[in-house]
Amino acid sequence: MQHVQEDLQVRWLKLRIKLKETFGIKPDMNGVLLLIGVQELGQGPQQFSKEQKQDLMHIAICTILSASGYYLAEGFDEEGWPHFKQLKALPENNSFEQENFLKDHALLYFQSQNFL
Repeated sequence: MQHVQEDLQVRWLKLRIKLKETFGIKPDMNGVLLLIGVQELGQGPQQFSKEQKQDLMHIAICTILSASGYYLAEGFDEEGWPHFKQLKALPENNSFEQENFLKDHALLYFQSQNFL
């Protein structure tokens, strides 16, 4: 199990380094989720309010977890923001396990986008 954790942390660090090389920032988890949310919104970089940033991170979480069947994209609202339906309950994890769960799914997302 320790080997798997180390592998995840190494892959996560490599992603953050590549994001720094590409965008000039080395984002933490919230920053990575924000980048995914902006990408999925598809309206390009712009100024977002605090509430919109929270919504973008929610879009990111729903997007990355949809690959494992937790969410399903339902369509877009009148402003072009995607909406999702939760299909199954998320696993009950402590905060460390929850962060690793999100890291793993974020890495899968970037692989599917041919970024890694």
